[in-house]
Amino acid sequence: MHLGPLDIDFILTILPNLLTGAFMTIKLTFFAIVFGTIIGLFVALAKISGIKVLRWAGGIYTWVIRGIPLLLQLMFLYYGLAFAGILLDEFTVAIIGLSVCGGAYIAEIIRAGILSIDRGQMEAAMSLGMSYAQAMRRVILPQAYRRLLPPMGNEFITLMKDSALVSVICMTELLRAATLLQNATFRPIEIFVTAGLMYLIMTTFFTAIFNRLEKRLAVSDGE
Repeated sequence: MHLGPLDIDFILTILPNLLTGAFMTIKLTFFAIVFGTIIGLFVALAKISGIKVLRWAGGIYTWVIRGIPLLLQLMFLYYGLAFAGILLDEFTVAIIGLSVCGGAYIAEIIRAGILSIDRGQMEAAMSLGMSYAQAMRRVILPQAYRRLLPPMGNEFITLMKDSALVSVICMTELLRAATLLQNATFRPIEIFVTAGLMYLIMTTFFTAIFNRLEKRLAVSDGE
């Protein structure tokens, strides 16, 4: 069956390969957002700490990672480290690259969220005998996370789209699955239109989830 220039029967035959690639895209994104958030939290806390060395280290990290394209970072991790005798498989490199890059942006999101909380909250917590770490964990972060959800949702979607870059290191996610099919069949229209629609469906689905979470938090806060 044909729908304009699209051969629906052909699309149905390639769909399993593209779905496998899409599943890998989602898997990479989830790992990247989890590890990136861990990295981002520590970097954010370093950048707002009272220790100059930590602030300096956190600032250098975000400056370097945000200033160098993710594509170059991935190629360095995969090809550069291999040249130095450090061999990492494609999946490991993809997770490290996406997590480290995402962590730099998430660090700024978390830092901004923490700084948006009135300083009096920290002073009040410490006046009750809490340490800085206890006040941050029990008072500041619980208030900040509601404000972090919208930009974190945007970062999740960004990482999902950026995961397409791991195709340059032969990681078979959605884009590489589509490229391999195109090289084998020479049918670019059906393949790349279908892959594009799958990206659109995934980003729309997760955007809707984050929007729903935002509304629930707003209701719980009485807004």
